[in-house]
Amino acid sequence: MATINSLADLKAGAAAAVAAEPAAPVEPKLDSFGRAYATGKRKDAVARVWVKPGTGKITVNGRELAVYFARPVLRMMINQPFQITSRVEQFDVVATVSGGGLSGQAGALRHGLSKALTYFEPGLRPALKAAGLLTRDPRVVERKKYGKAKARRSFQFSKR
Repeated sequence: MATINSLADLKAGAAAAVAAEPAAPVEPKLDSFGRAYATGKRKDAVARVWVKPGTGKITVNGRELAVYFARPVLRMMINQPFQITSRVEQFDVVATVSGGGLSGQAGALRHGLSKALTYFEPGLRPALKAAGLLTRDPRVVERKKYGKAKARRSFQFSKR
C-alpha cells in the first residue's frame, strides 16, 4: 500500500483506481415491445410514460398533446427533454397522467419522459442530469394547521 503525503498523491491514487476499473457498458432497459418505461412525479401528479422510436407523436390519456395541454408553455415544458438531447420528433410517447392540476401533470410528464429517455439511451443521462430534468421537484403543498384558516393564514381578527 502506497503512502499518501499530499493531496496530489491522493488524487493520483484515485485516478489510478478509476482507470483500473473498466466501465461496464450500460444496457438500455426495454420491455418486450422495445419501449422504455418510467414514472414521473410532480406535486400530486403521477405520469406513467412509455417511449419508443417513431415520428414524434405524443399521446396523453388517449388524446393528442395539443388537445390535452392547450397552453403552449406546458407543451414547451414537456418537449424540453427532446430539445436538450437533440431528439425532436424521433420518439413516440404514450403517457397516462393522474392527480394534481395541468401544471403538475406537465411537470410529471417531463420528469417521466426524461427518465424514460435515459432508460432507452443511457448516453443521454449526463445532458438531462445537467439540465436538472432527472431530479424530482420536492415542493408539495404545505398541510393545513389547526387553529388556522389554511396552512399559515389566520382567521380574520375581530376586535369586538
